[in-house]
Amino acid sequence: MMVDPAIQQEIERQLKQMPLDGQRQVLDFARSLAQSGPKGEAGKDLLRFAGFLDALSIREMTEAIESGCERVDVDAW
Repeated sequence: MMVDPAIQQEIERQLKQMPLDGQRQVLDFARSLAQSGPKGEAGKDLLRFAGFLDALSIREMTEAIESGCERVDVDAW
């Protein structure tokens, strides 16, 4: 993995201005980012599903999502 020297220098500059607990938070965050990696499937692996749904099914699913997912139920929480 390549490190951008300018970004590294700016991170170091910011770290020098932080208290120790802030530095630890940055370290924890950087570790979590390094471990997370990409998730999901590669697009080429999904090509086998191309054309699987007909136009009617797609339209029905789109309508269901738009009618049911675009509202906020303030009493739900």
